[in-house]
Amino acid sequence: MSTPAIRLHAPEHQLSSTTDSFPTSHDKVSKIIDTLQFIDNKFVASETSEFIELHDPATNNLVTRVPCSTDEELQASVQSAQRAFPKWRATSVMAKQQIMFRFVALIRQNMDRLAAVITLEGGKTLADAKGDVLRGLQVAEATCAAPELLKGEVLEVAKDMETRTYREPLGVVAAICPFNFPSMIPLWTLPVATITGNTLIVKPSERVPGAAMVLAELSRAAGFPDGVINIIHGSRRAVNFILHEPAIKAISFVGSNQAGEYVYKTGSANGKRVMANLGAKNHAIVLPDCGKDHFMKSVIGAAFGASGQRCMALSALILVEKTKEWLPELVERTKELQTNGGFEPGADLGPVISPQSKDRIESLIESAKQEGANILLDGRGYAPDKFPNGNWVAPTIIDKVTPSMRCYREEIFGPVLVCLSADTLDEAIDVINENDYGNGAVIFTQSGSSAESFRRRIEAGQVGINVPLPVPLPMFSFTGNKKSIAGGGANTFYGRPGINFFSQLQTVTARWSRDDVPTQQEMAMPIL
Repeated sequence: MSTPAIRLHAPEHQLSSTTDSFPTSHDKVSKIIDTLQFIDNKFVASETSEFIELHDPATNNLVTRVPCSTDEELQASVQSAQRAFPKWRATSVMAKQQIMFRFVALIRQNMDRLAAVITLEGGKTLADAKGDVLRGLQVAEATCAAPELLKGEVLEVAKDMETRTYREPLGVVAAICPFNFPSMIPLWTLPVATITGNTLIVKPSERVPGAAMVLAELSRAAGFPDGVINIIHGSRRAVNFILHEPAIKAISFVGSNQAGEYVYKTGSANGKRVMANLGAKNHAIVLPDCGKDHFMKSVIGAAFGASGQRCMALSALILVEKTKEWLPELVERTKELQTNGGFEPGADLGPVISPQSKDRIESLIESAKQEGANILLDGRGYAPDKFPNGNWVAPTIIDKVTPSMRCYREEIFGPVLVCLSADTLDEAIDVINENDYGNGAVIFTQSGSSAESFRRRIEAGQVGINVPLPVPLPMFSFTGNKKSIAGGGANTFYGRPGINFFSQLQTVTARWSRDDVPTQQEMAMPIL
């Protein structure tokens, strides 16, 4: 017996921000409005009694309450996606492309609005928040090439016989998104998942749901039909729903190693496709022949931008030979960075996401001191005069770090740069390769032979040569490996690997006789 359709009857609501009206400061929100859900192309208030309070990281003032979607609401999102799937699957790729064109244009029109919501909820500077939106927008733009990306193949395999391949959608799929890229990560999933004909359920981070809600509004305005995109909220219970709901065929996840391994194992055990991008410890090797000024600027930006809350943050520096002597200058340049509220002019980095995150970062800094490292620049105890109650950790540089120290072994996910030393390039490469993580590694050098030796030997998935954040543009794909990717390194974000993840190959072998009437019944497999 089929399950009765669940339809929510709550009145539709509108988002508090608009293209022309959105937050511009860290002033206390005068009227707290609960975050909405997006189900069946409608914004609806949750009927839950369980909410998660969301605070501005710069002030810890309450911004909104995020609902933990009820069981009925979770089921309603899935049923909405299931109802939408047959028609969306049958929609031509050219029609989907036109919707994506409009979606891209609307994101551009709402760039400032999206960035403002990210700054208020997540603490990023406005400039960094716009970069968050832009890197996601690039994936949506690249996905407009779907007619090319979804082409199949055909081969005449025998007389009067050909085999064709088709890329077919999976059905209902889901995305579980992190706090550190509120716009980029949903946009790494939404365009690819939908252009391939799937319907999608998004669970944004309960810490930063606002950007995903704006994207939902824009998707509706672009012409996505009812039920193609749904947004639910919550934490562990919502994740477990996604992992165990039979109708959901594939899951995209970005987050910590502990959560990601759980998602990968549980989802896989339940027969779902799962891609899970996890933690990182990204390294830079500095050789004496590099462009010193370029190195300084690059490392400072890559280590401390977004307050170090990036899975590609350059968090470990290996200084080779005389480059150890450059540390004092690096410290002095880093002192010039302005740590402040993201709406404030001149801010280079903002607060970290939560008081708990601040406490963890500070404990890792203290552990380095206790284990014998040298703290050259200590960002603990800092707070801008205007925002004394925020989650502040200023840029921190730690020297004389060894691979056995906790500050090196664990992902800090804060504005902390740990510095190691090596006598040779080979020694530095060995240190990196012994690390469990494999997202990215960078070398600064003017030597082509050194760069190529590094490239050949290094085990990181994303390699930079004089490029501090080597995240590929969407015509390629995200290529982390080792423990930065659950399940042995499935690199499936955007690009052709993303198309492959969210679709399945169907092969069709057909025989069209050249004779009007067969002269003989065939009993064996054809071989010619």
